[in-house]
Amino acid sequence: MDQRGDGTSPRPKVELVASTGDIAATTTRHTSSGSDGAYYSAAAAVSGNGKDSIRSYFESAQWTADGTTILTYSSSHLIQGYIVPEDLLSPDKPAPLPLAPQAVIQLPERSDVLAAAPYFSLAEPYTNQVLASARDHPIQLFYLSSSPSPPPSPSPSTTTAAAAVYPFTKTSRSETFLSASSLIWPGPGSHFVAGSRSLLAKFDASRPGAGSEPVLRVKTIPSERHLLKGGGVGMRGTVSALGAQPDSSSPYASPHLGLVAAGTWTRWVGLYDFGGAGECVAAWSVAGAETGEGKKAVGTEIGGSGITQTVWSPCGRYLLVAERRARGVLVYDVRVTGRLLACLTGRDAADSSQRIACDVFPGSPSSSSGGGFEVWSGTAAGAGGGGGGMVKVWEGVGAREGAHEPSWAWRAHDDPSTTVGAACLHPSGSVVATCAGSWTFSDGDGVDGEASSPSSSAAAEAAAPEAEADDLSWMWRRNRESSLKIWSITSDGSDGGNNGGNDGYDDHDDDHAPEGMVIRGGPIGDVVL
Repeated sequence: MDQRGDGTSPRPKVELVASTGDIAATTTRHTSSGSDGAYYSAAAAVSGNGKDSIRSYFESAQWTADGTTILTYSSSHLIQGYIVPEDLLSPDKPAPLPLAPQAVIQLPERSDVLAAAPYFSLAEPYTNQVLASARDHPIQLFYLSSSPSPPPSPSPSTTTAAAAVYPFTKTSRSETFLSASSLIWPGPGSHFVAGSRSLLAKFDASRPGAGSEPVLRVKTIPSERHLLKGGGVGMRGTVSALGAQPDSSSPYASPHLGLVAAGTWTRWVGLYDFGGAGECVAAWSVAGAETGEGKKAVGTEIGGSGITQTVWSPCGRYLLVAERRARGVLVYDVRVTGRLLACLTGRDAADSSQRIACDVFPGSPSSSSGGGFEVWSGTAAGAGGGGGGMVKVWEGVGAREGAHEPSWAWRAHDDPSTTVGAACLHPSGSVVATCAGSWTFSDGDGVDGEASSPSSSAAAEAAAPEAEADDLSWMWRRNRESSLKIWSITSDGSDGGNNGGNDGYDDHDDDHAPEGMVIRGGPIGDVVL
């Protein structure tokens, strides 16, 4: 069932309803938000000195299970929780509403993973839990509670204390903590799975502590000591992506801990049954997508240098594999091991190593795309500096084979050189959240470097010899646009699905909902899992 309408409008219109603004453009901002006195922080942590100074930027965003909060992770190792305004879809609200974080967690080191509890409910604070894995630390559990804005830079005295820890080690006798390179926490929430180099581990969430261990360790290759690193059996390399197959019988096809798809930086995919003893059901390499039978399905060169995401279709029959530095997303039919069904082309990520997360949503059998499901993804800037800032949507995925061009798209962020790291749909399908952020080297004229530099560095910069500054100008870095935005998804039958006459590429500056435009889906607060 299509939860966003009857499928009569093949190209819905999007309208900006809330935004943080460009957090990289301001050094620090504090704004009172609500009666609890929470603060807004631009997360303007600055690294480097002189003209080589970049501020913190958004890297990822995700919805909590109850659909009330957006979790973001920033380059300054900062986790923030943004509660969706109650009047988000009100017709009388100012446009757009300002977004401010109500909770902040400062990590001591970078974390490649962030997962919220599948039983997260904003009304019950004890369920507001998130997992992260900082380098040289055990996997840590935090409570997402209201807190003041973070300091400019993390230190042992300013980082948030963990409520519980789960030591991730290679063996029971090892004292060296492994950093989780991937992690999933599916329903019902009693267990979670983490991945590292050639290793998967299943943890009991109810058994934390310094002396606890994973309840199950699964090696993805038989042995790392052998010269062949497994002798051709299994998949070697760091497990960089995990995805749990959804339970199609549950509301909104919620993921559960059964069949798990693991992807590695070495471009291998493995299916593991964590409903049992973690047996490897199947494994194949995606490097062959452009050769043999795979080339017939793809029809074009897509590139790729390591898997960043494995996403299941809502029905659980198809597996999407996204890679860094790739032009498309591969679609596999898991009912036939390693069978490449289609490739979602036009993703524009061939020149970026940044993680770009995509999201899926059930399609409508009555839509013009003929069923299937939807895939939403951000883009990255190309070598020429353009192509970024967009969100693209593929409809009817799974219902057709071969190369699959985007059905429609729109410019979500003004800067065409920024990377849209996430485009995540609310569980109801009524709204979509996007976050963008990245940095680049300055063009050497000094203007961009000055814009990103803190005022405290002005004296040091003036004291440096001009000749030396000119020699190092090519090393100066600057921020690209970084912002978190929420968009309403609307149906407008008056224009026949032409998205306002822009051929599917909307500029949100011109997006204003006309009469007759209706929100597709129910109120945000209706989704409680």
